[in-house]
Amino acid sequence: MTAQDASTRSIDPPEPDLGPGEMIARAAALRGKLRERQDECEALGRLPDATLRDYIDAGLYRIMQPRRFGGYEFDLDTFLRVTVELSRGCPSSGWVFGLMATHNVIAGLFEEQAQVELFEDGDFRCPLSAIPAPALRVDGGYRITGWWDYASGCDVSTHFIGATAVIAESGGEPVDTRFVAMRRDQFRIVDNWDTLGMRGTGSRRVVVEDLFVPEHHTVPSPNPARTVVEFPGRGLHPSATFYGSIGSLLISEPTAVCVGIAQAAVDEYIENLTTKHQWGPMSPRRSDLPVFHGLLGEATAYVDTAEATLHQVAQIWTGRARRAMETGEPVSDEDDRRLILIEQQIVQLASRAVETIFRTSGSSAANKGRRIERYFRDLNMVRTHVTLQFERTWENVGRMRLGLEPEMPF
Repeated sequence: MTAQDASTRSIDPPEPDLGPGEMIARAAALRGKLRERQDECEALGRLPDATLRDYIDAGLYRIMQPRRFGGYEFDLDTFLRVTVELSRGCPSSGWVFGLMATHNVIAGLFEEQAQVELFEDGDFRCPLSAIPAPALRVDGGYRITGWWDYASGCDVSTHFIGATAVIAESGGEPVDTRFVAMRRDQFRIVDNWDTLGMRGTGSRRVVVEDLFVPEHHTVPSPNPARTVVEFPGRGLHPSATFYGSIGSLLISEPTAVCVGIAQAAVDEYIENLTTKHQWGPMSPRRSDLPVFHGLLGEATAYVDTAEATLHQVAQIWTGRARRAMETGEPVSDEDDRRLILIEQQIVQLASRAVETIFRTSGSSAANKGRRIERYFRDLNMVRTHVTLQFERTWENVGRMRLGLEPEMPF
């Protein structure tokens, strides 16, 4: 394909007049189906075929994709609201959407020729791993032999983006870091995902062996010497989204999933309180006891605060992205990390809600396969994610506010 082809190539979105409100409504309408498929998703260890088809038919993976390449180019808040709704139906299914759909934005930061090739037919579903594998610099690109763990949704993906540490010669020290993009037929999957929670996410290992990746299928990635990256594709699309900060964008993904899980737990708690007796059939129904009124109110307070804060994060992130587009000054590393602080506290609020509900729902709610039991397992599994270890982010932000250099990562 010639450079001239690249500069003119475009794909119409499937429904050109589709708006954000309808997209959110479609996600909410899937909630019942996703709840019915929770057991199937967990047993399969990946997104069920029917759910993948529902997502594709609804256009969900195109939410933040460049409009030029078949996407809708909606804003971050629309993505987060959709992720919450899907996760409220099934945590694993929401995760497989949420941990891929913003990576269409990352692909939209590659140079134009790469975007033409990556978005070839408009169908782009892509896990991303920020833990680097070694990449040997060669003429025209890089050769990679290595692996990346936790590639959520890799079983149903069309592509994968992985971080690399670039070396100039075999066995040498890293001289750069880059994100590399590859097609599904260029990597294999190793099934090493067997965990306490989020079992249906298919967060398996991606492996490549002597894979050549051309230069234009790579972009710079953040590192201690380059915390803010200038991407070659910025300016190619009209949306401010492509000027936003990367760290808080990526961490918004699991944050929204946690809010959805907490909402699902409240839904189930209400069902529990209105159908169960406190000690047995001769005791009062739980919904008649004041103690449970207070507990439900407490959980609701945590969840409502978490959700409201999530939407505020989206507004702040978008406002900063728009300012970066208008002024040419990128969002600072400190501003990005301080937004991550807020996202991590949203997760803490969601966790407090789910822990309160799990503790007070009775022993029967902890039986294997019960929804409250699953929500408790799933949310606590999410909290183990490396990006959600808030103590490290506290320390780094504190260092920056004192004029010291932060550590990597967040």
